[in-house]
Amino acid sequence: MADPRYKKLAEVLTGYSTALKKGDTVLFDITDTPDAFAVELVRAARKRGAIPLVETRSGRVGREMLMNTSEQHAKTVRDIELNRMKKCDAYVAVRGSHNATENSDIPSDSLSMYSRTLRPVLNYRVNKTRWVVIRWPNGAMAQGAGMSTEAFEDFFFQVCTMDYAKMAKAQKPLIRRMAKADKVRIKSPGTDLSFSIKGLGAVGCAGDRNIPDGEVFSCPVKKSVNGVLQYNTPTLYAGTRFENVRLEFENGKIVDATASDTKRLNEIFDTDPGARYIGEFSLGFNPYIKEPMCDILFDEKIAGSLHFTPGQAYEECDNGNRSAVHWDMVLIQRPEYGGGEVWFDDELIRKNGQFVPKDLKSLNPSLLK
Repeated sequence: MADPRYKKLAEVLTGYSTALKKGDTVLFDITDTPDAFAVELVRAARKRGAIPLVETRSGRVGREMLMNTSEQHAKTVRDIELNRMKKCDAYVAVRGSHNATENSDIPSDSLSMYSRTLRPVLNYRVNKTRWVVIRWPNGAMAQGAGMSTEAFEDFFFQVCTMDYAKMAKAQKPLIRRMAKADKVRIKSPGTDLSFSIKGLGAVGCAGDRNIPDGEVFSCPVKKSVNGVLQYNTPTLYAGTRFENVRLEFENGKIVDATASDTKRLNEIFDTDPGARYIGEFSLGFNPYIKEPMCDILFDEKIAGSLHFTPGQAYEECDNGNRSAVHWDMVLIQRPEYGGGEVWFDDELIRKNGQFVPKDLKSLNPSLLK
């Protein structure tokens, strides 16, 4: 008998997140995830009258495919995947990983080429389908979170099935404020950064793109970013773990980048010209997610955090930056992480991870839970 939590989560993904309806075609893109959950997704889709497609993948097989990829191989994959994506109304990705560093030994130039070539598939999915992406809990994720497998599974299903409708309502004032703002300033230990988000809009995320969720994002005016940003959480990119990432900006461009692996960091930023510019600025506020676990779908939603993202901009808040890279990196500003402030047009919006204006206080953990 399947875990009853599987059925509940499948209902969230096919109902609230992607709003499947009769006649919709939905692609379930599933990696290293139990068959029992894929079965629940198919059943939930058919219950709504949708047409399910299922792609099951393996992280280890995927690594082998990438190890000796070529332009011809990448273009063939792109053409097949894009043709299928164009037949889909919705997309649900469930991404398990038995080894978070599975792709760490793939050559950087191969990864960069493959990412550039496959970018049209990702762009179509993001801009033309109703989509949601979710991780799958397993021992490797539990280890990354410093928890037992059972405790992590309990945490995972709690945060992934929380009241996202309540969150959607609570974030509306922040969306309005961010959409009207011009100048943003971020201050915390090692960080003093300023930029403009004027005219680029704001989008709230409450379970309709990612699960777990809890952020409102915008995008800097491309050449407006100046100053220094010192991230204080570890980050994974293409299987390599980075710590102590420090970026220095001049007129929007990353002109100096250092980390625990500075050489590979700069190889990624040299993927294309857009990788050294920013494509997203977002404030995170999921009340159940407090500590980093080196999994960006969780880390970018940490209560009292923000992420500032080198690479591709989203169509909803588009500053024109184009890149094969979209790398969410996280700064936590709660007191135990050194504190910090976020200002919009000289008004203090958040201090030490807590929203300050009266209309935003409902996003603080004590009220959002």
